Amino acid sequence: MSDEFEVSVRTIVRDMETLGQAGIPIQSTCGADGGYSIMDAYVMDRKTVSRNDYEHIAAALSALLSAYADKGVEQTMDKLLPLYPHVGAEETSRMGGADDFPVLVDFSVANENREVNAAVKILESAIRQRRTVRFRYTNNENVVKQLEVEPVRLEFKWYNWYLVAFHPGHQDYCMFKLVRMEEITVLDKGHSVSHEERDIVLQDNRKGITVTLRGNAAIRSKCREYLNGEVTKEYPNGDFEFQFCVPEREVYWYGVLLSFGNNVTVLEPQSVIDRILATCDEVKRHYEKEGEK
Repeated sequence: MSDEFEVSVRTIVRDMETLGQAGIPIQSTCGADGGYSIMDAYVMDRKTVSRNDYEHIAAALSALLSAYADKGVEQTMDKLLPLYPHVGAEETSRMGGADDFPVLVDFSVANENREVNAAVKILESAIRQRRTVRFRYTNNENVVKQLEVEPVRLEFKWYNWYLVAFHPGHQDYCMFKLVRMEEITVLDKGHSVSHEERDIVLQDNRKGITVTLRGNAAIRSKCREYLNGEVTKEYPNGDFEFQFCVPEREVYWYGVLLSFGNNVTVLEPQSVIDRILATCDEVKRHYEKEGEK
């Protein structure tokens, strides 16, 4: 089984234990003719999975399909939907139809960049083949490097696709933002080590800071929507103090602050205040220089 599924023996043992904990009667037999089997008398009760269970599975698959255009996911959805009648006619009617779910999660923003979509396909293939990839990468400090890594998995988080990969040079696991990757090439070189899920530990190297600002009532809802923090103080005139934690060098939150203009005042840290002042001075000098032409 280890050879068939291209995983370690320990992974097979853990999978068998997981099936047993899920209520599937797995038997193990020792010896040359031994192995794993399911008890002959066991029959899975289709009603073990409730209507709510089907809804949760379908919602999860729909969310995955919105972010990841893959025929395999579509086929899984096609297989799942006909199972709804098995829950019971009364419950099915209450659901309002096989494809009428009470919760819909849409990650279609993940499909908006064609280059990223192409990168997802290339990297997925490399992961399945356990091949090393080479690419050019621009990091958050705008430094461009040529890298060779061993891809382990793809993740969609923070509204972006990321590659989790093993960097042989650093002997560590890292995350790479796909939108910053260029000239991806799959090499005819396998992985140097076996990458067990439990061994993959990611270090978040993004330095985090806590920003406190004072804003007027006009931007209160925008602060809550775009900066993902909380109101810490209220003023009688409608002003408020707002606090949020972010990676220091990320562009998104900083751009949001600049877009608020004079509707907001950063109170701390001083490094953000200095950064805003420097940016405003640079922009002012730029336009003054343009006006002189």
